[in-house]
Amino acid sequence: MQPLEAGEPGAIGPYRLLGRLGAGGMGRVYLARSEGGRTVAVKVVHPHFALDEEFRARFRREVDAARRVGGQWTAPVLDADPDAPVPWVATGYVSGPPLARAVAAHGPLPAAPVRALGAGLAEALTAVHGLGLVHRDVKPSNVLLALDGPRLIDFGIARATDGTASLTSTGVSVGSPGYMAPEQILGRGVTGAADVFSLGAVLAYAATGEAPFTGDSSAALLYKVVHEEPELGSTLGGELRELVTACLAKDPAARPVPAEVARRLAPDGAAALVAGGWLPGPLVAQLSREAVRLLDLEPAAADPSAAGSGPVPFSSPAVAPAGVFGPPVDPPGPFDRVPTVGAVPPPRTPVSLSVSTTSEPAAAGRGRRLSCTVAFAVAGALAAVTLSGAFLLDLLPGGGDGPHDTARPPAQSTAPGDTSPGGGAGNAVPKEFLGTWKGPFTMEVFGTEVPGGSFTVVVKGGRPGTGIGTVNQLDAIGNFVCEDKLVLRSATPTALVAEGSSSGRPGNKCTGDKHTVKLTLKGKQLVYTSDEARAGNPRALLDKAG
Repeated sequence: MQPLEAGEPGAIGPYRLLGRLGAGGMGRVYLARSEGGRTVAVKVVHPHFALDEEFRARFRREVDAARRVGGQWTAPVLDADPDAPVPWVATGYVSGPPLARAVAAHGPLPAAPVRALGAGLAEALTAVHGLGLVHRDVKPSNVLLALDGPRLIDFGIARATDGTASLTSTGVSVGSPGYMAPEQILGRGVTGAADVFSLGAVLAYAATGEAPFTGDSSAALLYKVVHEEPELGSTLGGELRELVTACLAKDPAARPVPAEVARRLAPDGAAALVAGGWLPGPLVAQLSREAVRLLDLEPAAADPSAAGSGPVPFSSPAVAPAGVFGPPVDPPGPFDRVPTVGAVPPPRTPVSLSVSTTSEPAAAGRGRRLSCTVAFAVAGALAAVTLSGAFLLDLLPGGGDGPHDTARPPAQSTAPGDTSPGGGAGNAVPKEFLGTWKGPFTMEVFGTEVPGGSFTVVVKGGRPGTGIGTVNQLDAIGNFVCEDKLVLRSATPTALVAEGSSSGRPGNKCTGDKHTVKLTLKGKQLVYTSDEARAGNPRALLDKAG
């Protein structure tokens, strides 16, 4: 992400700008926050387009169409002002790299993530087509990989299938070579089946690291899409290969509909495949670093002369020859696209993020400030995490507590009759709490509750002011993250209030910040809550394990 240039606004509409994500032939994309603290992507068109009334009319139609798209696996339009002196639109901000960048950096995805990816995108397309819309530019750079699932973005060229809002002109194709359907290339009319063809090409790329159609020129590439069979490689096999092949059928009528694709990939829904963590460890580590960086960003200083929805200066040339507003993506290959009305500009930063929850502006000046406890395990900043390694040591205040040590066993509970400090008769901790409790925990990130791994809470006897146990945190695949110690503040028959802080155990990636932990009995289970905001106010419903 690039810092704001001199003369650029500090705010657009009600959104305070944090920096510039990218620029293209149609405008610029800014990272911003709403008055209520929501992080968004604000897309602003070039001022000269604002003078074109036909463009304004099309922009208004596109925004109206995009507002209708709000499925689970898309980034919604949150706000827009088509009538501003310089039109702008604010979309949800998804924290995750484009598929193209992820595969280029880390290689093809394993089969399980590919299935989750395909199911999520197919469910998104089902919702889009159900509204009478066609995306028309499904490609790796328009697919973001977030910890809580994939997102299909950039509906700037989606249009109503009734053809009342034409976005094309003579000699201009909408889409990207290698991912456009044959009928799209030949100009024979585009239906939802074209998106299914593009989906098949995207899944082939995700699974093999190669596009199913390649060529040494745009003309050769487009010819192959229309006349030749896809090259799927030897690593794509089984049912997934059969499904991709069906999606890439030349005849639109022979392709499955998105709902069928979703059902074949995830009979119980894409959410079930994503819930336990779906991305490989290196990608999770990358997302965690980017999430930490995002938390530290401050809005630009208010500049009354530049704020608001007025003209936006563009002192630097666009970095792409064509394209509409959209989140930044990977630099295009030599034949990544033909002239389009939907190409997306390349990035100005390795961080490509774009959000997926709606927001209403709140009281002014109430920007969100998150704070930490249990290791910002965000190897969890948004979903199930993989913290295998010490990458957080360089990111969190104070670093870690020492080298990773997996040999040390968890603390053992103290029997009620124990005579060690805090034990014995007269304990302030009721006996119902004593023992070991285990279960998954969740955290709140940008207003969304997401899975974060698992807790093991050991409770022993003690009185106010004494240690009563520990909380061990593991990531989604069982790697040790952090151990907190608990010092009792107060106790009732059904609730304990304790102060939590890093135990100093070797390998800890806790920040060392102190926070309040509340343990409450709920039937035969234990409810864990924490006020550590930077860790997402983690909470858990734990079962007795011993």
